[in-house]
Amino acid sequence: MDSLKQINNIFKGDKVIWVVFFLLCIVSIIEVYSASSSLGYKSGNYWKAATYHSFLLLIGVGVMVMTLNIKCKFFKLATPILVPVAFVMLILVFVCGTKENDAARWLKIGFIPIQPSEIAKGAMILATAQILSAMQTADGAAPKAMKYVLITGAFLILPIAPENLSTAAMLSVVVFLMMIIGRVPLKQLGLLVSVCVLFIGLGIGSILAFGKAPDNSLTDKEKMHLTEEVKESDDGIPVAIKDKEKNDKKPELSGVQKVAHRFNTWKGRIMEFTNKEEVPPEKYDLDKNGQVGHARIAIVSSNIKGCGPGNSVERDFLSQAFSDFIYAIVIEELGIVGAFFVAFLYVVLLFRTGIIARRCKNPFPAYLAMGLALLMVTQALFNMMVAVGLAPVTGQPLPLISKGGTSSIINCLYIGVILSISRTAAKREDAVLADA
Repeated sequence: MDSLKQINNIFKGDKVIWVVFFLLCIVSIIEVYSASSSLGYKSGNYWKAATYHSFLLLIGVGVMVMTLNIKCKFFKLATPILVPVAFVMLILVFVCGTKENDAARWLKIGFIPIQPSEIAKGAMILATAQILSAMQTADGAAPKAMKYVLITGAFLILPIAPENLSTAAMLSVVVFLMMIIGRVPLKQLGLLVSVCVLFIGLGIGSILAFGKAPDNSLTDKEKMHLTEEVKESDDGIPVAIKDKEKNDKKPELSGVQKVAHRFNTWKGRIMEFTNKEEVPPEKYDLDKNGQVGHARIAIVSSNIKGCGPGNSVERDFLSQAFSDFIYAIVIEELGIVGAFFVAFLYVVLLFRTGIIARRCKNPFPAYLAMGLALLMVTQALFNMMVAVGLAPVTGQPLPLISKGGTSSIINCLYIGVILSISRTAAKREDAVLADA
């Protein structure tokens, strides 16, 4: 009994969230071990990637336990600190960030590489929750609430867009959903949608007009050479010594060029996704379309139960099998059943967080919990849609499953915040039952 009590004291909060988290971690360790086999072959240590990933998840559990013991009111105090810190980090990565696959997304603080966009995502959700909760009235959010959310977004979302458009788009969708939950006037939301559609149209038009068509003479291996060079670093986190040497030889880009230099990549992805021309199997060039092609082969070669963990064939042909396309490997190895099970876990996470949010007495913890759950589930949806060919390649990892550094620990932090809020909500429910 004492040992059970000690375990309960460590794993506090909503037990369903804990179960979902550990199930995702189990799938993650198995699939990262399998999907990283090419890295293990080159390094001579097949356990290295999975061991390091497990170590990161263990650190993440420690972060979760610490976070769930923090009272929800202290999360509010983090907003005025986290927002400016995230903004400064985004500017620094834009000016002197480490490049990966021709995109500056990493900032090295000492020997630790950090992805500022991950910090900015949490800061934006935190700030949005605080704005919406502070400006609640009997009829919903005050008219000025959306204005303050958009101003915050200008500092935390727009700087992400030049180097990581998919993350900026995903975060914008999550913030919009939070404003719906926060009862922002529908008239304002409708106007915002209209303006966004206009700007999206102009943006896509600009990309197609000014971006260069992809060089079809290059194979996927050549296109992904830089990514592979970074991903295969010893510690599993992008380190860019060779990349920095390459960047030093390149001419300095102007301000406009720094903003628009990703147009070519975006145009290539849009053209590849919108090209619906059927190509006979014998004419399909897997060298030039390897990422998407092998992901689809992995999916169609699966069946109800898959080929079994560790038996994937296509993992050896996907340079991002352990990250962007890990869901394709999940389908290949665990089959349709495994694919639905993983998707179901994210659905449970979202709906369980919704139940926790409904139990909250104050709007801030409710909005914060829903925002973080929506962030992880929306990112998972983006990743899954790319893997099955329903969206262009975005580079979004699968939360808590894909191999990662900053993102894995940050996602564990998000779960810790949700667990902290669940503890507060449970205490309130117990108090209500006691008074009844």
